[in-house]
Amino acid sequence: MEWTGKRYWIVGASAGLGAAIAEQLSRVGTELVLSARSPEALGELATRLDSRVEIVPMDVTDEASCAEAAAKVGDVDGVIFCAGVYWPFGANEWDGEKAVKMAEVNYLGAMRFLGHVVPRMIERDHGHVVLVGSLTGYRGLPGSFAYTSSKAGVMSLAECLHADLHRTNVHVQLASPGFIRTRLTEKNDFKMPQIMAPEEAARIVFEHMNSDGFSRAFPNPFSWVFKLGMLLPDGLYYRLFA
Repeated sequence: MEWTGKRYWIVGASAGLGAAIAEQLSRVGTELVLSARSPEALGELATRLDSRVEIVPMDVTDEASCAEAAAKVGDVDGVIFCAGVYWPFGANEWDGEKAVKMAEVNYLGAMRFLGHVVPRMIERDHGHVVLVGSLTGYRGLPGSFAYTSSKAGVMSLAECLHADLHRTNVHVQLASPGFIRTRLTEKNDFKMPQIMAPEEAARIVFEHMNSDGFSRAFPNPFSWVFKLGMLLPDGLYYRLFA
């Protein structure tokens, strides 16, 4: 793809993978719109970028905030939805407030935001939508019901959009990473195989964005474990993974 002069909107750009993707796109001359709840963090990121940058604070849990931001930003060539929150707990330690927050930001936030940009892309027959899923979203896992189900929702959303739009000029892609070294994974007290730096993950996402493929799960061979799990019968899967 030719990136110079294109305009991309990154939602969840204040830290972690979103910030790293912004730095990656900035290096190839892409104009950027950066959104998150914290304008201060976005402003600090903007000082490190070489390309033209517009900061548009937005709360994906608030319909009015999404509508106002979309009206201000206008048409873009592409959007990347990286917004997410995470707390590690399972059903035996159910935290209703945090569980709903993960659903509200990770899944409903994507649905709410895309409702303001995808119809316009379809009308123009031009656009690029990148959703960030997770290896955890492939199948049910212990100790992660809220986060895993929210990411599974994002991944299904991407699949459905791709099914609807793959014969149009609106290109939908899904990137599903494993563990990335961020403030979210700092909450985990267990071993995280093949954990990546945000910059490494952003490079892989950028490679995927330059391809015609729909879905990219990474890193290998860790991602193969989750793909294999989808093929196992229920009894064997839960004996191994639960």
